[in-house]
This record gives sequence, C-alpha cells and structure tokens, in this order.
Amino acid sequence: MKYLNTLSLALAIAAAPAAFAAASMDGMDMKPATQSQQAPRPVAAEIKKVDRHAGKVTLKHGPIENLGMDAMTMAFPVKDRAVLKNFKVGDTVSVTFDNVNGKATVVDMRRP
Repeated sequence: MKYLNTLSLALAIAAAPAAFAAASMDGMDMKPATQSQQAPRPVAAEIKKVDRHAGKVTLKHGPIENLGMDAMTMAFPVKDRAVLKNFKVGDTVSVTFDNVNGKATVVDMRRP
C-alpha cells in the first residue's frame, strides 16, 4: 500500500504542471493584436532605394501605427509594382502600409 501511495503522489506531482498550463491557456486572450484593428493611415517617408525588379522600396518612415512598427528605415514589398516607376531615391512620399499575406506591405504611395 505504501508503494501505491508513493506512486499516486509522484503521478500527481508530475501532472500538476500540465494542469496549470492548461488552466492558464483557458484564460488567454486569443484575439488579434490591437495593431491589426486600426485602420491604415498614411505615413510620411523618404525613399532610400527603389528595386523595380524585386517590387520593393526602401523607406525611412515614421511610426506605422496599424502595424505596430516604430520609425525606422526598411525595405517593403509594394502591392502594385507599376507604381515604382513614378518615384526615385530622395522623393518625399506619403505611404499607406497594411499586412498583406503576413508581410508589412506598401499598399499606396503618393507625393504629399
């Protein structure tokens, strides 16, 4: 009987972390991040590089609130590559970004 009690106690101790983990998962908020609930808004940026072949533009931009990104310089894919022919390095632009297929993407770019 002593061995049965010891075995029961050992099993209870071994199962406890899994039970706590399952309980903590029940209370987790599985809603999308707040950033995805914000409407895309134009962001001021400066073009640092244009790669028409790859369909990308490198921008020095302000904070992108709807994507939760701080101000930085970064290359982005452009939803419509044809728009890149209208811009060159050094241009100041107003850019709208959104999440397209899981990637931060330029969905609109205009001169201010």
